[in-house]
Amino acid sequence: MGPKPNKKANGKSRKSKKGEEKLKEEALLQAEQEEAERLEKERLHQEHLKKLEAKYQGERESELAELNSLEQKFLSAQQWKMDYREQAKWEHYLSCDGTPDPTVPQEINTFMSLWHDNQDEDVQLVMEKEEVVLNTSPDEITEKQRDQYQEFILQLQDLLHKKYNEATQNLLKTASMYEDAETGNMHTAIKDKNSTFCIWANLKKKARFKSHVFQEAGHGFDLPKSLALSSVAVRVLHTRYDHVSPLWVQCQGLPRQEASHSEELEHPKDTGQEPGEEERGREDSSMPAAEETFSNGRKGTKSAVPPEESAVAWMNPCLGWIFVWKSTGIFLSILLSGCALSIPTFLCVKIVKYSVKREKVSWARHRPKLQESAVSLKENSSNTDDAKETEEETEKNSDILDVTSQGEEAPLQEEAGGREEAPRVVDVQQLVPLGGVYHIAALQLPPQARDVGDWSMVELLDVGLELYPYSPGEAEDGTQETVQITLRLPDNVIYFKVPVVARWEPAGQQWRTDGISNITYEAEEKSISFRMGAFYTVALLQDAHLNLPYQAWELHPTGVDEGLFTVTAVFATVQIQIKDNQCMLSSVVVEEEKVLSHITGKWMSPFALREALKGAGVNIFPAGYSPEYVPVPRKAAPAEVKAYEQMALLAAAFAFARSKWNGEAGPERVVFKVSEHLTAGSAKDKDWSLYMFSGEKVQNLKLTETSEAFSEELEEESEFHSTLYHMLKDSASNKAMGKVERAGFLFIDSVYQLLLATRVLAYS
Repeated sequence: MGPKPNKKANGKSRKSKKGEEKLKEEALLQAEQEEAERLEKERLHQEHLKKLEAKYQGERESELAELNSLEQKFLSAQQWKMDYREQAKWEHYLSCDGTPDPTVPQEINTFMSLWHDNQDEDVQLVMEKEEVVLNTSPDEITEKQRDQYQEFILQLQDLLHKKYNEATQNLLKTASMYEDAETGNMHTAIKDKNSTFCIWANLKKKARFKSHVFQEAGHGFDLPKSLALSSVAVRVLHTRYDHVSPLWVQCQGLPRQEASHSEELEHPKDTGQEPGEEERGREDSSMPAAEETFSNGRKGTKSAVPPEESAVAWMNPCLGWIFVWKSTGIFLSILLSGCALSIPTFLCVKIVKYSVKREKVSWARHRPKLQESAVSLKENSSNTDDAKETEEETEKNSDILDVTSQGEEAPLQEEAGGREEAPRVVDVQQLVPLGGVYHIAALQLPPQARDVGDWSMVELLDVGLELYPYSPGEAEDGTQETVQITLRLPDNVIYFKVPVVARWEPAGQQWRTDGISNITYEAEEKSISFRMGAFYTVALLQDAHLNLPYQAWELHPTGVDEGLFTVTAVFATVQIQIKDNQCMLSSVVVEEEKVLSHITGKWMSPFALREALKGAGVNIFPAGYSPEYVPVPRKAAPAEVKAYEQMALLAAAFAFARSKWNGEAGPERVVFKVSEHLTAGSAKDKDWSLYMFSGEKVQNLKLTETSEAFSEELEEESEFHSTLYHMLKDSASNKAMGKVERAGFLFIDSVYQLLLATRVLAYS
């Protein structure tokens, strides 16, 4: 017989199973109860949201009407500026100081005509006139005046360079009168705040004197032996401004009369322009064909828009579109219509290899190549009247001009050709000239006066200033001869990284990095040395976006119609004081050291401050094409611009700052911190609240900066509102709202301009 079954063990097993089943039933019941509670809670929450939404929709019209009354302050600011400009023009007219008004063509033409006829000027006089020319930059101008002014820029550039050449020639004619006692050669350096003029004349032609350093300027050179034995002069003309780069680069910051504050900006991705600076494109399909000639002989073609059936694409450049139509064969013409950042008139550009279907073309993405093409075509037009030759020239460069080219995010663009060391073209949207331009040239030394008895005899040549016909030979080691150049960097400019040395190529109207080698940068001595195979116009370039994106930013009031705007960028912390219609750079701190003392503590307009900072190398002002180079989430223009408007209206009593959740909110909404601010100093962490704004709706988030994940959950007892003004009004004190109501329109406008220029909600 087998063993007897264990009845006791079987009983325990049955009890255990029953216990497990009971626990499962209880857990299931609890889960059902929790789910029911969750559903009920969700139902109540949705009902609450529906009530809030209904209330929001019901109050929307009245809230927008109340906001509109506050926004009249923007119109008041515009009217004040118009009156101010008119008064300034009248005072300028009464002063009769000889300075032309850049908005009056007759005055500009008279100034240029009189200066052109004035002969035998020396370098000092040219520098004095240069100051007048640089002061002709207008404060704010209309669209029509902008086009005229850009034409004047070309003419003034040509005339100024011509005058420097005339003054150089006059000086070289008498070079022997200024011989150096030690070397027997002539050298001099003349400086002012706008330029540095250095020239060396090789009078003795001795090989041991093949190098020279201009002590007053810090620039120097070392010539090959062949040049040291030649009748040559070397000129280094450093202009602290850039009138060499393409016109659209020079004029991209040109001020204009602001449009109504209610006009929405186009999306940065499509416009290719900075917020607040785009213009409405002029559509004129009946424009007759015409030709426009600039003072230096460069020509542009005005062309009528062809019939609709021949159009393959269309685009307004100010709104992100251009007109493209079929021309001859595989060639297409691109019409650039009144774009403030590019060509001042209608201009057709030849381009190849493009789809014949109607489609959108990204103006921001392809603008550099279109501009290079435009300028190149203008140069070609001045040299030949044969349209066929122009098309053939374009066809040869089709790989460069092709709008479907790749690698556009690289600072240097390689040309096609398959060579191992292809010449590289600078992407002027990413790398920009900083500290001015250095015109380095070898000049033909004119005949010098000789004393014969009691007579002084000189050979007169009926030619102007001539470049020395230098072609590099072979050095002793078998390599090609090079010219070594040493440049002293400007003291009032910050280079955060080693600058890129580039040379200007007039034929292609572009900056290039080929032909320059052996670059040595001395940061402490603020000098840079390099070698060139020929004499070029060069510039030192810096990445325009190296201080983006921002690490932090804050805006808070400091007094009646006064505020402090702080931007912490990648390499620098910038503090800007705001008072009425003026701004003042309070400090720029780099590596715990204050810099740029030459522009700190000076009150100026927001636009002038912006240009001063960019010129000093601290560029915290993104352009429309900057998203191509800065990895930041895109933000829709309506939400961003309306947020800046309403932040400016509330800046008299509230502080605003960056939130780390802004990037998590998606492209249609912005998130930022807000705090009522009625005392001095920055707001404390506990005083900040987070708000999310879509341009149409604003809500107070329960979220904090220390939360683990992003959530759109509303703060308890908060509601939806159509405007930030009404949202903050719910919890703000009467004193704060009173300050908002009494805020001056000039202060509001200045805050708005700074926010719009820095675009802190999109680039932080």
